Amino acid sequence: MPIHLEIVTAERVVLSDDVDMINAPTKDGRVGILPRHAPLLTILEIGELDIVKNGVTTPFAISGGFMEVLPHRVTILADTAERADEIDEARAEAARRAAEQRIAERKSAQDLALAEAELRRALVQLKVAQLKKIRRERD
Repeated sequence: MPIHLEIVTAERVVLSDDVDMINAPTKDGRVGILPRHAPLLTILEIGELDIVKNGVTTPFAISGGFMEVLPHRVTILADTAERADEIDEARAEAARRAAEQRIAERKSAQDLALAEAELRRALVQLKVAQLKKIRRERD
């Protein structure tokens, strides 16, 4: 019995499908969600969101948001969410370099915190994009 998942951002519905499992980066650590999971409302962190359907894992890069879990439905309201095939690696690499430069400059505590978040987001995008390449090479 699958669980229905919807991933939504301010711009679009990223995914609306029945899946077997969801593994999400929450404020309190990674959490695995299966059908009939106990109700839960949690904050999502920047990280890799993994969706398993028919034995195939599909990674998404997300940059925070909220997740509501009900026994037969999960709704993710993400700040951003990208499938591996949507990630522009050159753009993510440029964002990584820019964030590292901002961290090195350390103009203010607020600028440092924003740069660190941008760096985490770029690193997650690069990781998810690399997973896509690795899976292609195995197939």
